[in-house]
Amino acid sequence: MSPIRQHEALAQAYAGITAAVTPLDDAGLQRPTRCRGWLVADLLFHVLCDAQRALVALASPVPGPADVDDVSYWRAFTPGGDEAGAKHAWWARRSAAAFDRPTGLVRIWSDTAPAAARAAAAADPDGHVTTQGHVLRVPDLLATLTTEAVVHHLDLVLDLPDGPQPAADPTRVAVTTMDGLLPDEAVRPAGWDDHEYLLKATGRLPLTDRDRFELGEAAGWFPLLG
Repeated sequence: MSPIRQHEALAQAYAGITAAVTPLDDAGLQRPTRCRGWLVADLLFHVLCDAQRALVALASPVPGPADVDDVSYWRAFTPGGDEAGAKHAWWARRSAAAFDRPTGLVRIWSDTAPAAARAAAAADPDGHVTTQGHVLRVPDLLATLTTEAVVHHLDLVLDLPDGPQPAADPTRVAVTTMDGLLPDEAVRPAGWDDHEYLLKATGRLPLTDRDRFELGEAAGWFPLLG
């Protein structure tokens, strides 16, 4: 299996979201997602903020060293309905609703996401950047952005039967993140495909009795992140 170039994986992840939302009209952008309380437009606004954060981070180099990597970065995002998460969810809904039409969000996303991907490709792979109070190596930042984009892509297509699924390389990045969050002795159930793994690892789908049997004590770690 060939190594993944992180900036290419991020570009593919963002392009996948673009492909999923571009064909939608205003009604399609108001379909439900896997994120509680969020329509497609609301979730698109959330990932738009992430792409904007990527642009800011990539323009904010710091000397280093890193204080988190592409896995440990996620340990602060514990599962559960914390107050800060609820406030952000409500803010995103209100912000998305401020657009005259949901398709306006698609236009801004279609400009911002490729710009973030180009900035990622131009960034020094040996450099460090700062975001959300942390310092990360550039490749690790890109991996975190890719993981979030892939998971939210799966959220977006819940009620979009014709929507494309995330591409293989960004999916591999997200799966690698989940593998890193699993305890060392845990083994992913053989029956899970990559997308099922991501949905169960992030609490989008519940574990079945068989899953719990195969995971053993590691089942108590799920969901791995919120």
